[in-house]
This record gives sequence, structure tokens and C-alpha cells, in this order.
Amino acid sequence: MFIDTHCHMTDKKLADCENILSRMHQMNVQKIITSGFDVNSSVEAVEFANEHDGVFASIGVYPCEADKVEGDYLEKLKTLAKNKKVVAIGEIGLELREGSPEFEVQKHVLVEQMKLAHELSLPLIFHCREAIGKMLEILKENKSLLENGGTFHCFTESKEVAQEIIKLGLHISFGGVSTFKNARKVQEAVLIVPLEKILLETDSPYLAPEPFRSTLNTPANIPYIAENIARLKGLSVQEVAEMTTTNAEKLFSFKTFE
Repeated sequence: MFIDTHCHMTDKKLADCENILSRMHQMNVQKIITSGFDVNSSVEAVEFANEHDGVFASIGVYPCEADKVEGDYLEKLKTLAKNKKVVAIGEIGLELREGSPEFEVQKHVLVEQMKLAHELSLPLIFHCREAIGKMLEILKENKSLLENGGTFHCFTESKEVAQEIIKLGLHISFGGVSTFKNARKVQEAVLIVPLEKILLETDSPYLAPEPFRSTLNTPANIPYIAENIARLKGLSVQEVAEMTTTNAEKLFSFKTFE
């Protein structure tokens, strides 16, 4: 069995959701977490999860939306988190590409949501793009807020960064990028991350793995990511499937709600 720990099933590109979910089950992907990126999309993620077996939700405000939050956004997220299908706060984090909100604004919203997750005893799902140095600084400064664990989703950093993340007690989630032929840095990270700290994700509908690169990505592609990790680490696909499933179930406590 496989688990897709990060996708966006409410994205319009995945409008044919019933067929997508059917294909997912055919490929032995039995659980998925669909993620919000602001309050409204978090509501949609929870509604979608409530309507489908094996679908769970993460809720939160993505860094590129940090300058748009309203004063009551944390209360709205807290109310949403009462739903039994909510298993994490995320995706939250930093993004310092040109045009992104100011760093201090992003940092404030990130730390507020980390505090919320700690209050609710929920794990965290982190997004980080072109901001890894500052991200690690913030996490180290707020290590006490990581007691319930979390993961760096769609990991594209170096093995050295991976080591720092593991030291913080966090997981690392590998997706389609780890299968790309030019992703040597990420593949080196796969080699040094212990299997018990690895999660699988698609980030659907984006970043489809080889051999489907540049096509619509769906949770059904998880086995291809697992196969690549197995090849890199010299393991069987079954070993990767079993351990990453165990990792996800421990971190996100799916069994609590079944």
C-alpha cells in the first residue's frame, strides 16, 4: 500500500476526480492528503476529504498568500481543524522568489501557524522555495513547536540540508522531482535520508515523475516515485512501500480516525 502525503485534489486541473481516485486505488494508493493554501482552499480540502474515503486534508496559509490573511484566519483554521479528516497544518513556510510577500510578513504567518499546530497537537507540512537558510533558522529558533513532527514537502535541496532537517526530527517528502534525470542533488539526498524518515508525495497536479514528466500528475503516480527511491537505495519497492506507509500513518495518525 502507498500513501500520497501531498496533493491538490481541489485544483481545477483534477476536475475528473472520481476517475483519478479510481485509478489511484488501482495503483494501490490507499490514502492521500489534499492540501489547502489559504483559508478558502483549506475549506475546500476538508469538504473534499469528507466526501471521499481514504482522503484526508491539511490546512494552512501558503507563504505567497501570507500578505492576504485576515485578522481571524487562525480562528478559522482552528475551527476547521476540529474536523476528523484534518491531519496536519500545511502547507506553510517561506518563498523568497521575486514578487513574494515581504520576508517578515511570511515569517510572522509561518510562526503563528506553527504555534497553532503545536496547540492542536498536529504535525506540520512545510513549503520552502529559495529560502532554505532562513527557513532552517526559524525552525531552529522555534524547535519547541516541532514536538508533533512534520515534513518538508517536495524536497529539492541538497543532502547537507536534508541532514539538518533530520536533526530537527522532521521527515522529508520526495516527489516527482526525485525521478528527474537532472536531479542529481535530490537523488544524493535520497541516498542519505534514512528510510524511516522518508514520505512519498505527488504534489498533483504538478511535477509528474518520469516517465510522465510534463504531463498531468495524479496520485496514481506514487508507485513510480517509490520505484525510483527503491532503485537508488538498493531496496525492494515493497520495502519502500511498507516503511513510507508506516511513516505516514505514525506522523499523521490516520488510524485514529478510521
